[in-house]
Amino acid sequence: MLLVGLTGNYGMGKSTVLHMFKKFKVITIDADGIVELLLIEKDVLKKIRGLLGENVFYKNGCLNKKKVADLVFKDDVLRHALEDILHPLVFKRIKIYLDKINNKDKVIIIAVPLLYERGYEDRFDRTITVYSKEETALNRLEKDGITRKEALLRLKAQLPINEKIKRSDFVIDNNGTIEETMEQVKIICKKLLKEAENGDNQRARSLKQELS
Repeated sequence: MLLVGLTGNYGMGKSTVLHMFKKFKVITIDADGIVELLLIEKDVLKKIRGLLGENVFYKNGCLNKKKVADLVFKDDVLRHALEDILHPLVFKRIKIYLDKINNKDKVIIIAVPLLYERGYEDRFDRTITVYSKEETALNRLEKDGITRKEALLRLKAQLPINEKIKRSDFVIDNNGTIEETMEQVKIICKKLLKEAENGDNQRARSLKQELS
């Protein structure tokens, strides 16, 4: 089993690329998707209420994610504390899923937004960074209803994309067309599948140990 961490900065196309990988016979997991499920669980909401207070909740008890974002992206301490609540639970859910996969030749690609910020790269056999120009990312986010001010706050909370590129095994340039990005995904996928088949994943680090 080859575990691959996929990352990239806000709005640069990580989710789009993860979806592309699904077409090439690899298993994909989206950490953001797991977080969304956690944010409706009572025990998790109780911890968030204790950290951020009642003001980030609607009257019906549901979490107001916009208010949460407004708070944590202006306060590093609060943001890290929230991550400390959610991230262990995310990896626990990933472990449950991986335990059901027995084929040693499988390639598992896990999208992790804060792969490098939180030092999670050592948990994976290989890493991939998706990047685009910051202006391109901002324009994409504006089309999705995210203001430039909100987007810049989130980007500021992440490592510079050039740093992530330097530290990655593979890089995907998402500045061009969908077809151009897809071709890069195809090439990388072939390499990963071959590596998994050959058992050349001796760089396996601590995720497997932690999730065992």
